[in-house]
Amino acid sequence: MHPLALLGCLVALSHCALASKAKRCPPPPPLQNGKMDFEEFQYQSTVTFSCDPGYNLVGSRTSQCMADGKWTGTVPQCQPVTCAPPSLPEFGVLSFRRLNPGNVSHFLDTIQFECVPPLALIGNETATCTANGTWSSIPVCKVVTCPTPIGIENGFIEFAVRRTYHYNESVSFGCQPGFVMEGSKHSRCENTGNWSTKPACRAPCKIPVKKAVVLYNGEKKRVQNDLKDGILHGETVSFFCKNKEKSCAYTVDVACVDGNFTLPACFKERGFFSTLVKKDPSEMKACEDEA
Repeated sequence: MHPLALLGCLVALSHCALASKAKRCPPPPPLQNGKMDFEEFQYQSTVTFSCDPGYNLVGSRTSQCMADGKWTGTVPQCQPVTCAPPSLPEFGVLSFRRLNPGNVSHFLDTIQFECVPPLALIGNETATCTANGTWSSIPVCKVVTCPTPIGIENGFIEFAVRRTYHYNESVSFGCQPGFVMEGSKHSRCENTGNWSTKPACRAPCKIPVKKAVVLYNGEKKRVQNDLKDGILHGETVSFFCKNKEKSCAYTVDVACVDGNFTLPACFKERGFFSTLVKKDPSEMKACEDEA
């Protein structure tokens, strides 16, 4: 036999002998924020490591099962991507602060921006460190003004008004006597150059009866004496209605809604004669099963 052929046979026999004595490798420890690709854990098997988006692999990408039942090298680590501090415009009109502990921003960390008053921040107030090591978005600071605010119906603007207002400045509103304010008293100049929602002044209600006894704030009141000026928006009075079959009375609530007041269908205003000969529903016993 040729010497080279003989050498090849010897190497093959040695390899076979080694393979027969080789130990099976245990599963590698789990890779946090990553994954392992493998088919088996036999001698000379290979495991390939990779990291989830937003993480970088530190260490060897592969490991091989050796004859002694151990993997080559050490298990790599998946470390989060870092983002450099965002580039900010000169003159210091835009600043940021980290919302996560530490001096380094990692994947999914967040920072918050703010502008030097009275400049308005246009864009997202926060940015997130993305998987590719850049920030999701960077806002800008601009001069924003709002025009002279317009008054509200049945109300007024408190204090003197100016021609222009800067971002975040506000004005306050008031209502005429008897009117109830609905909404925030203040309106603010927003970064769009528009005013935030203004309040509304809701009108009071006259109770459209000449004579009646009603419940107001839990007490019996005569409309013609105690409530002749009406009630305010949002307030409620309860009318007494008669159940003829059971000879009892029940109450029906009616609310004042911005000057609108609707009498309940069951209420009958009493005339002069009926007040003399008939008992007023407000003086009758209460019905037990009426609402």
